[in-house]
Order: sequence, then C-alpha cells, then structure tokens
Amino acid sequence: MWTKRPGIRPRVRDWAIAVGVAAPLLVTGLSGQHTATRLDLLGYALLVAGGLALAARRRAPIPVLAVTGLCAVGYQAAGFDVPAVAYLFAVYAAVRAGHRTLTIAASVTMVAALPLAALASGQHDTGEAFAQARGALELAWLIAAGAAGEALRQAERRAEEAERTREETARRRADEERLHIARELHDSLTHQISIIKVQAEVAVHVARKRGEQVPDALLAIQQAGREATRELRATLEALRDDDTTPPRGLDHVPELVERARTIGLDATLTIEGRPHDVPAAVARTAYRIVQESLTNIARHADAATASVRIDHRPDALVIRVDDDGKATPGTAPVPGVGLLGMRERITALGGRLRAEPRGEGGFTVQAELPVDVQAELPMDVQAELPVGHTS
Repeated sequence: MWTKRPGIRPRVRDWAIAVGVAAPLLVTGLSGQHTATRLDLLGYALLVAGGLALAARRRAPIPVLAVTGLCAVGYQAAGFDVPAVAYLFAVYAAVRAGHRTLTIAASVTMVAALPLAALASGQHDTGEAFAQARGALELAWLIAAGAAGEALRQAERRAEEAERTREETARRRADEERLHIARELHDSLTHQISIIKVQAEVAVHVARKRGEQVPDALLAIQQAGREATRELRATLEALRDDDTTPPRGLDHVPELVERARTIGLDATLTIEGRPHDVPAAVARTAYRIVQESLTNIARHADAATASVRIDHRPDALVIRVDDDGKATPGTAPVPGVGLLGMRERITALGGRLRAEPRGEGGFTVQAELPVDVQAELPMDVQAELPVGHTS
C-alpha cells in the first residue's frame, strides 16, 4: 500500500507536508543571528532542501533519508542550531516502507555526525552536559519516529493479510459451491440421462440389426439424449475448470517433479501401466493432486524424498505421492484448504481419495480417478457415450 505510486491527492498531501516542514525550518534558521555570508546562504538552502525533499519520501524513501540527513549535517556545520525535523520524517517513511536495517545504519551515523558538525561550528561551547542532553533528546526522537513507522507498517501488513484472507476464503467458498453443483449435477442427472441415452442407442441398434423400421419417437429420444449429454458434459467441464491459466494435465507432471528437485527435494516419478488417453477433467485433476501434494511436502512435511507414481489402469487412473516426512501413524492429518479442495475435485469426478500417515513414517496421498468402462456395449453405442462418464 505504502510503496504504490501515489495518485493526485497523495502527491498534493506529500508536497503540503514537505512545505509545512521546510517553512518552520527556514523560519527557525532566520530567527537566529546570522550574517548574509555565503555560508549562511548555504545553510538556508539546506534547510529548505531538506524539508522539500520529503515530497518524494513515498517513491524513494532511502534517497530522501540520505538527502535529509546530509542537509541536517550541512546546516549544523554551517552554524544553524536547528533540529533535524525533516530527517525524523524521513526515518518514519523509510521504516514504514520496510527499510529498517538501512534506516538504523543511517541513524547511527547521524547520531555520531550531528554532534561533530555542531562542535565544528562552535555551537556547543556551553558545556558537555548540554551536549549530552541534546544527544539523548535527538536519539529519543529518532527512536520514536522509527517506532511509529514500524507500528504503522505492521498495521498495514495485518490489514492486507486480513483482506487477502477474506478474498481467499470467498474464492474457496465459490470453488466449493461450484464443485458442489457439479457433483449434484453429476449424481442426479448424468446417470439418468446416460441410462435413457444408452437404452435408446441399444434399441436403435437392435432394431436396425433385425432389419426393422426404427420409430421416429425412438430416433427423437436418441438425438435428444445425445444433445443433452453433450450439453451436460460441457456444463460440468465449465463448473469443474476453475483455472484462468491454460489447462495443465498429465504431460506437465514431470515439470512439477523437476521443480520439486530444484528446491532440494529428492523427487522421483514412476509411470506404471500402459498410458492411454483420459478425459481432460481427469488429467487436470491428476495434475492438481501431484501439485498440491508436492507443495504440502515442501512446506510442511520436513521430508528429504518424495515419490510420485501414476498407474494407468484399464478402468482408472491411480495417483500416489509418498514422502519420508515427520508424519507418524499415530498422528491424524489436519485437513487444510488444499486437502479439502483436492477431495472436492476427486469426489466431483466420482473418485476416491486416501490421505494418511504411512506405517513406516511419512505421509501418503492416493487418488483413484475412474475412466470410461464401455467394453460391454456395441461399438456404435460406445462412440456416443459421454467422455469421463463414471456412473
């Protein structure tokens, strides 16, 4: 929030603050007894420059910190006993922007440089006690400015985190509702429409095989079943596909495994069975299962190795991800958002999920995603069955 480019109103406010700081500094400098020498004119210029530099404190907090600090040291050395107010504003802005280390280093330098500059100009001839009191006051103001900037930075970060959490929660609830609708449609409509469609296809096939005339009503039912199946399949695909990025599938799983290796995880990929085409929704879900599992291993499992197995079976695609992390058989898994979303995806496809600690230690995630089973139907009927039908 603080580092974004300010709009017109913030710019006006920044200049108002800069002028509001520069003007009192200049008035304070003019109120002292000075002659119109070149050194005094330089001091006046540094007073004004230090204040006006604050107009850029949002866009360039570190350069402004350096400029205001140098100006403060400069006009102190020129004989102007004026507090480094502009530098305090710069400290607040730099800490608020998150540059704590650089600000502390610059402030330590300032605490040492300001007394030296004042001594060089002969301002602290009043005694060592006065110099010590002045130094303590300046240090207290620096700490206060830094603490104020850090407090506001933490408050802004907590507000952004709360906003992000609300957005993620709303997005997750929308995804859950969409998957719930997809599951309800699948459970309530897909099975019934498929039965009607298959019965009509079989009746038409048998009638033509016997050389009988197919009734127009039966042909109409057959056509309507095909159209309803295609439309329902498209609707389910749209509901299940919650990604705005190009679809990812089984072909992209090796990229996930390679990416896991780059972060220090000894990950392996094993393909079993004879690979064959699977429905797009199944391929996407398989990719997400591997992605979520490897992400959880990297974040939470404290594991050194992970194995990904993809088994192509005639009637199902089985994905298993194992790790050697800290999970033990006696500890029940805590279902997080990722695991819940994984279960929703798998359930919507009519599959099964097992996620639990392994007996030998570590954690395992195994998902079984059904694919088409059409072997017992006539070939011309199989060709019209919906892709990904699992009923």
